[in-house]
Parts: sequence; structure tokens; C-alpha cells
Amino acid sequence: MKLLRSLFAPRQAFRNFALLDYQGRCQALRQSRVPPVGDGWVEIEEIRLNWLHQPLPASAYLSTRATTARVQPILAT
Repeated sequence: MKLLRSLFAPRQAFRNFALLDYQGRCQALRQSRVPPVGDGWVEIEEIRLNWLHQPLPASAYLSTRATTARVQPILAT
């Protein structure tokens, strides 16, 4: 039954993150559903490999997103 529910339950979308060093250069890129733990991670619009070891352009940063959680019932039991 859990498998059936998991197939139809809404999934959280992947988010994009970049790890910046002390000079503001991109050292790593990551895509995950939750923010990475640690200092230096910022959320970005998209991942581009040519940003590695380069400063991120201003347009790469994600604008502030709403932090309100959406509550949706899974399936009626």
C-alpha cells in the first residue's frame, strides 16, 4: 500500500545549489530536494558547468522564494 501511495504522492522538485569559496567563485554544483548543509551554498536558477571556478553572474542567483509550506493530503484512506 505504501508503494501505491508513493507513486501518486506529489514529489518535491529538485533545486539547484552552488558552493562559493571566500572569493565568490563557484567550487561545486549540486541538485537536490533539500539545501546542502554547510557554509557557502547558495541557491541558483540553473546549473551550468562553465561556472565552475568562475564568479557567478548576478542573473544566476535565485530570487527570494516563498517559504510557506504547501500542505496537501496524500490519499484518502
